[in-house]
Amino acid sequence: MQSQNIDLIQSLFQSRLATLEHLLKSAQTHFCEDESFLQKRIAADMFPFGTQIAFTCNQPRNFALWCDGKPANNLDPDVTSLAQAYEHLANTNELLLSINVEDTKLAEMTRIDLGQNLYIELSGSAYVNEFLIPNFYFHMVTAYDILRMAGVPIGKRDYMMHLMPLVRTG
Repeated sequence: MQSQNIDLIQSLFQSRLATLEHLLKSAQTHFCEDESFLQKRIAADMFPFGTQIAFTCNQPRNFALWCDGKPANNLDPDVTSLAQAYEHLANTNELLLSINVEDTKLAEMTRIDLGQNLYIELSGSAYVNEFLIPNFYFHMVTAYDILRMAGVPIGKRDYMMHLMPLVRTG
C-alpha cells in the first residue's frame, strides 16, 4: 500500500466530497428541486439518501476532529433539505481545510467507541485505512446507488470524476 500522509488523506476526502456534491447537484437537477429524493432508499431497512450524505461526511469530519485532538462528533443524520445537505458538505470541507498536524499523528493510537460498551483501538494509520475510508466509500456508494435506482442519469464517469483531469486523448 502507498505510504500515507495527512495531506494525501485530506486531498482524497476533499476530491471525493466534490464528487458527492456533484451527485447531489445531479439529483437536484433531475428532480427539479423536489427535495423528496432525500428520503429515497434502496431497501426499507436502509438509511435514506440524505442520511447517506451525513454518514459520508462524518468520516472526513471525524478525521479532521481527530487530527485536532477532539472527539468524534457526527452530523445530524436526519437530512431533509438540500440546504442542510449542502451545509454538511461545506462544513466538512471547512474542517478538512483547517487540518494542521504533522504526519506523526498517524502513528498515535486512537480508541473508537462502538456503543454498547464496545470499542477498538487502532493506530492512526489503521483508523484511516481500516475504519474511516471503508465507511466513507460504503456510504458514498450507497448514496450513488440510491440515485441510480431513482433514475438520476449518472454513471461511472460521475462517480470517478476525480480522474477526469487526467484523461487524455490519443
